[in-house]
Amino acid sequence: MRGATGATGRGGPVLIGALVVDALGNGLFLPLSLVFFLRLTDVPVGPLGVLIGVANAVTLPIPIWAGRLTDRYGALPVVVGSQVLHGAGYLGYRWAEEPAGIFLAVTLVAVGVRFFWSSIFTALADYADGSGSALSKESWFAWANMARTAGLGAGGLMTGIVVADGGADTYRGVALGAAGCFALAAVTIAVFVRAPRSGRRETGSAPGGHGRGYRGLLRDRPFLALTGVNTVFAATSMMLAFALPTFVESGLHGPAWLTSGVLVGNMVLIALFAAPVARRLAPYRRTRVLACAAALWAGWCFAFSGLVPGQPSWVIPVLIAATLLFTAAELLHAPVSMGLATAIAPAAARGRYLAAFQYSFTFAGILAPVFFTSLFEIHRSLPWAALGVVNVLAAGATLLLERTLPASALPEGGAPRAAASARSVSGRTAED
Repeated sequence: MRGATGATGRGGPVLIGALVVDALGNGLFLPLSLVFFLRLTDVPVGPLGVLIGVANAVTLPIPIWAGRLTDRYGALPVVVGSQVLHGAGYLGYRWAEEPAGIFLAVTLVAVGVRFFWSSIFTALADYADGSGSALSKESWFAWANMARTAGLGAGGLMTGIVVADGGADTYRGVALGAAGCFALAAVTIAVFVRAPRSGRRETGSAPGGHGRGYRGLLRDRPFLALTGVNTVFAATSMMLAFALPTFVESGLHGPAWLTSGVLVGNMVLIALFAAPVARRLAPYRRTRVLACAAALWAGWCFAFSGLVPGQPSWVIPVLIAATLLFTAAELLHAPVSMGLATAIAPAAARGRYLAAFQYSFTFAGILAPVFFTSLFEIHRSLPWAALGVVNVLAAGATLLLERTLPASALPEGGAPRAAASARSVSGRTAED
């Protein structure tokens, strides 16, 4: 499929490789997010937490701007710009010693993060439209998920090895290495990847007669409902990494290796199976897949709610088996949720729609810690039982939402069958 300019997309494998390098940079620094400044500066942990929190809070409007820039100039320049900001931020970590310098460096990284997640899925969707590739958008989203998971894991492992000595120069070297990864990813994408905005013009309307841009988006009730339901799914997907360490240590009094083993196993399975699973899901209706993911997450939550301390002989196997339900749900949800949001978005406003959809993950990141900690303080099982019920309700809401979605929400693999069915009905009507 050719873009509006007649150009075609190219460099898809290079884009996926660049995302590995990008994620490697994130993975290198992820274990040092707070420790870095505690080790290398005199700023206490309390004020440091405030600086980081404020730096992230001021980036909340970024997706709105990112969506406009993406629709006007294309997604790839925004992705490249986000990586430049990432790299500049981590380069600034090298010399940040006072609160002002720390705030500036952390803000640059946080702004880069917002711009990246607000544009990368549009870039992948544009590439899928313009490349003529046989892969669906969900498959490209899944390949990106695999690439980032592998990069994050490799980066975290490398940092765990090299900072064993705890030296200041080693910590600064990791920051420079992360900056170098983002610079390399930005140059690679800018030089070798093209993703034309296929069929996207500043005219037309959204599905269902809605207008263009954010005004039309705010009147697009199915999209807003999907974003709301996805906030539940996004919060649930964050809960394993956030809550498992506390649950195992304080709730179950389990061994220290259990948390790391489960998290690494989850990461490996995502890195290996995201793309094959996405390919298998092509014939199925996206809403049904998301409802299935919610049911699997509910099963994971209810299994965790029944775990008790002091019974490792059966608790550990059940915990590991239940986490497989979580992983299966994550494999279903990650590419299909973005595929559904992309299908709903009108072509001329795809960047704004997908940027706005990222607010479901932003809100989830705010709500999930409060949800877990407040309920866990009452009883170890309560957050899991409550989250399981919420996922059951979200599954039902997704199935109800299916009735209001436009035809573009059909899976790409099912579209030909739908078209054939429509032609058959049309033919019968003409004959009648």
